[in-house]
Formats: sequence, C-alpha cells, structure tokens
Amino acid sequence: MLQDEACVPCRRPLKPMPRDDARALLPEVPGWQLVTRDGVDALQRTFTFPDFAPALRFTVALGALAEEAGHHPAVLTEWGRVTVWWWTHVARGLHRNDFVMAARTSALATSDETGKSAR
Repeated sequence: MLQDEACVPCRRPLKPMPRDDARALLPEVPGWQLVTRDGVDALQRTFTFPDFAPALRFTVALGALAEEAGHHPAVLTEWGRVTVWWWTHVARGLHRNDFVMAARTSALATSDETGKSAR
C-alpha cells in the first residue's frame, strides 16, 4: 500500500513524473485529483468537517505528518474544510512521494487523531 511506503529524499536535478504515470497511480489514492497549480502538476483533495475545530485539528496533524516525512504540502484551512495539494518542489511536478503522502493524508483524515470526522 502506498501509505506504508517511505518517502525517498529528492535531490536536484529531478524530472517530474510523466502525466501518464501519474494518471496510472491516481486509482490508488481515491478522492484525489490531478490538477495543474501555478503551471505545476499536483494532487489535490478537499476534506470536509462539521466546523472549524476539527478542520484545524486535521491541519495540525497533517503538519506533523509532513514534518516527519520531510515532505510538505500546500494547505488551505477554512471553516469546515481543508484543501491539500501535494507536489514535489524540486521536480516542479509530481513524484511517487506525493502519492505516498496523499495516501497518508487520506488515512489521517479518518483516524482517531482527527476525530474521524472528515469526508
């Protein structure tokens, strides 16, 4: 399973994952979309919560998860929802690490740590 894989260190130069390879991995991270953000391919998903407090708890837990992996997303926390974008800065696009972290993010959203309140 993707969420059980370790993120590998990324060093320059690093080419982004081809879009066809990214499309092939998408079924392994249900609910995530392949998007282009500021000209860079990324994975995006919005998680919804009953109100601000669980959304904020999720954001804090996601920050800890990202810090532990050494791989950091863009995160927008709003009342009742959190939107997350994963991409690899060094590659200016997607890498397998992004799919690993997307899978971990989805698992986190349904964990006891965030109150099992995300949809």
